[in-house]
Amino acid sequence: MMQSIASGGLVLAASMTQLSALMAAEPKPTAKRGPQPPGPEKTGYPAVLSDGKVVQPQRVLSVLHKTQVLVVGGGPAGTAAALAARRLDVDVTLVERYGYFGGLATGGLVLAIFPLYDRNNHQVIQGIGEEMMRRLDALKFGIIERNKAPVYPTVDPEAFKYVLVEMVLESKMDAFLDCWGVDAIMDAKGTVRGAVFESKSGRQAILADVVIDATGDGDIYAAAGAAFEKIKDTIGLVSRIGNVTIQDMLDEHMQSAIGPRNDMEKGMPARGMPVTALEGHVGSPTPAPGINWINMKGPVGDALDVAELSRLELLHRRALWKNLENARKKKGAEEAFIVETAPQMGVRLSRLLKGAKILTTEEMKAGARFKDVIGYAGTYATALEFQIPYGCLIPDKLDNLLAAGRCVSAEFEVADTLRLIPICWVTGQAAGIAAALSVRDNCSPRMVNVTRLQEELRRQGAFLG
Repeated sequence: MMQSIASGGLVLAASMTQLSALMAAEPKPTAKRGPQPPGPEKTGYPAVLSDGKVVQPQRVLSVLHKTQVLVVGGGPAGTAAALAARRLDVDVTLVERYGYFGGLATGGLVLAIFPLYDRNNHQVIQGIGEEMMRRLDALKFGIIERNKAPVYPTVDPEAFKYVLVEMVLESKMDAFLDCWGVDAIMDAKGTVRGAVFESKSGRQAILADVVIDATGDGDIYAAAGAAFEKIKDTIGLVSRIGNVTIQDMLDEHMQSAIGPRNDMEKGMPARGMPVTALEGHVGSPTPAPGINWINMKGPVGDALDVAELSRLELLHRRALWKNLENARKKKGAEEAFIVETAPQMGVRLSRLLKGAKILTTEEMKAGARFKDVIGYAGTYATALEFQIPYGCLIPDKLDNLLAAGRCVSAEFEVADTLRLIPICWVTGQAAGIAAALSVRDNCSPRMVNVTRLQEELRRQGAFLG
């Protein structure tokens, strides 16, 4: 049976892999080492160079999987979304382009968990994000500075990767790693019906009732034709440095890290606030003894331009080594070494959805309240805590798709807070629940009953005020 898709000239050949069953099964040594039986004669559809133009012919895509809720991107927003949706007993598939979950919180080595608190040091980020931190509490060297507001926690990236794997496997959702979301699947009415992925298995499709774009860059909603604003922001590269007994990111950065308040604790390390010039910095402590992490602000760049990303990454990796050489001149860091540089760049913002609601800077600063509130952002920089409405997750016109994470609908100054890891947990959890309710009630995400959404958020431990 062949199903034609009215976008991009794609034709999908129906097949299906039930990954959850494979993941639940114990591995068996059935494969034989060495040469294997021949596979299909044709495994690709190479592009054709014709009259100086590169043309990709129409091709048949296998359907890798079918699901009710498809979450594209396994970072903080995506993992929270997938876990939240699965708790409503719908089929969930989580797809991640790297070989691990957590995104910038793990592979990006952005280890600081802020902003968690309001101006009164009350923790406004709860729900699934708090569950993750409690699991880290139970692990030796998993997390430090917990429940010490206004100081925010710092996590160990490997411990966090492990926690996320455990939560994903326990949920019995389907998950695919090393798959890059490259396109949207649309029907003849312009409704999103899934996404196309590239992997070592080639180009394949996953069909879904509802798609959550948690790519960070809004790759799927952009491919589907949703309106968005392009943003250029600073792009850095985070690293960890070992064999050190000192820290040098102190309280001069603390004010911008935790937001406006009068109870600043002098001398408290700022846990990795960005630095522009890496002139021998040794960074801030992590849960692993003797290992610090060094955040990098980096220059303003275009995170959607592969040439610019490549140039920056090369320059950053060279700069990190020069920084190490200078750091060794400091007492307490004479024998320092680089433990790792992040495998993914520290992109802050690239696309912002133009959604059913665009959260404005004026509303953020005024502490506006919304009937469709789905969570809070904690106090950060010059902004006090503020509510996040559900409308920020919904495209203005596109159906069957939700956004979560740093690419949701907001003005630039607001998005500078919404992009942070705990806030991505908030928007991700809300998007996951909304997607599940959309499936269960057979309605589009924009028509989800907001009261039911809020009730389920509270049931899953989220803070709505």
